[in-house]
Amino acid sequence: MRRFFSYGPINTKLHYYAPRKELIYNTYSRLMGENPGEGGHYITVWAPRQCGKTWVMQEVVQRIKQEKEYEVGIFTLEAAKNEKEEKGVLEVFINKMKEVFGKQFPIIKEIRDVPSLFTKKYFRKPVILIIDEFDALEEDFISSFAGIFRDIFISRTNEKDKQSKDKSNLLHGLALVGVRSVLGIENMRGSPFNVQRSLHVPNLNYDEVREMFNRYEKESGQEVKPEVIAEIYDEIRGQPGLTCWLGELLTETYNKEKEKTITLENFEDAYAAAVKVLPNNNIINIISKADKEPYKQMVLELFKTDRKIEFTYDNRILNYLYLNGVIDQEKENRVEYYVRFASPFVQKRLFNYFSHELFYNMGQLYDPFESLADTITDATLNIGNLVKLYETYLRKNREWLMQDVPRRKDLRIYEAIYHFNFYSFLNEFLKNRGGRVFPEFPTGNGKVDLIIRYAGRIYGIELKSYTNEWSYKEAIKQASKYGKQLKLTEIFLVFFVENIDEKNRKKYEADCTDEKTKVIVKPLFVATGN
Repeated sequence: MRRFFSYGPINTKLHYYAPRKELIYNTYSRLMGENPGEGGHYITVWAPRQCGKTWVMQEVVQRIKQEKEYEVGIFTLEAAKNEKEEKGVLEVFINKMKEVFGKQFPIIKEIRDVPSLFTKKYFRKPVILIIDEFDALEEDFISSFAGIFRDIFISRTNEKDKQSKDKSNLLHGLALVGVRSVLGIENMRGSPFNVQRSLHVPNLNYDEVREMFNRYEKESGQEVKPEVIAEIYDEIRGQPGLTCWLGELLTETYNKEKEKTITLENFEDAYAAAVKVLPNNNIINIISKADKEPYKQMVLELFKTDRKIEFTYDNRILNYLYLNGVIDQEKENRVEYYVRFASPFVQKRLFNYFSHELFYNMGQLYDPFESLADTITDATLNIGNLVKLYETYLRKNREWLMQDVPRRKDLRIYEAIYHFNFYSFLNEFLKNRGGRVFPEFPTGNGKVDLIIRYAGRIYGIELKSYTNEWSYKEAIKQASKYGKQLKLTEIFLVFFVENIDEKNRKKYEADCTDEKTKVIVKPLFVATGN
């Protein structure tokens, strides 16, 4: 019986997988060229880590080998990532060539000598080469290799009167594989490799995720509820490595009763552990990218609730975050694209990470002799009074709490910082009383909701920043719809604002009942005193 696997390229005999036949065929076709007799093409293959790039290329290699008309090799340059000298990089390159092609190649001293390796002195058939982890190299080496490969491609196209197998250089097809489109926006000098075609390895679609779990059901005899598969797809957005990791947690680690159906309750147990307590190299890598300057500033901006951020591939920072799996793009209409987090799971992990990093020490939440009877009892929780308690806490402790937090260039505190702090306050307040608070991100582009479970009841809190009266009214409409989704009769809408006087607080904190949803929206304001 196979299993879910997320620790490198999969083995289809041992692991569940999506066949991805169309993607493999498209990659194969690009390498082979429109007319293989004339020559193939040179491409870059990119996607964030653990998206299945290596496996796809391995499948392409197997397909090419079946034709027996080409010599094909695939290897990684990960071993050369710490090399600072050209000589060291070339030693790794030559050794890999010897290993995969089973030939003796000469030691070369300069990258400009690479074309000599693909001549009839060493090969009798056209060559297709796939270099994995190509972007592990230093930028200068990437540029030098790309320039040489471009020269090879151009020299082959100059020999139009010859078939591919008769050309002076036999490098028929080339794929450079990495987490970014090679020599794209990060190379400010421009790309010498402008003959390449870029191929993006996308996430799994819903049908592919469902098929993997269907195969598990057939082999194991254990049913997986359809709503579980839907939740996995919605939370992970089909990212292959994380999808298979969650599959492993559900079917192995947290699958204690294999004779019973895997339900939403089982999913919630496994997912809570994935979000809060379990390490995973894929998500750790994503967090490390998001936590690095100057990218961290953009990630904090993405938690804004008052407006979306336009996506453009030419923005160097957005490009980096996109290619490293932190963010994705969403198309709102025919011509507009906006940034969203790569998945709700990624957003939750980032939210938890920054909340803990910035506010691991919350200090004293309230005076130890203060009566909390109007805020919390064994059976009830008064959200309005709890928000007031937080506002008092923030006003009293703001100076030291916000002393070292990230700030914008105008020295104002990022909106997200207050959301992290409020969540940390609620978490600290409820954890010893049997309550739990969960951050939720229904849209993926900044909107933050907090779900509180206490004494058998669910409370919904939507977080916003107050900007103007129009956005206030729109926020109330949105909150009422979200309250209906949660099947709540009332929902709380907490606005963060720099200052608010008592007159406006009384005016804008009035409860509103939505005519369509019949949900009562309870606006509350937190003055940050920014």
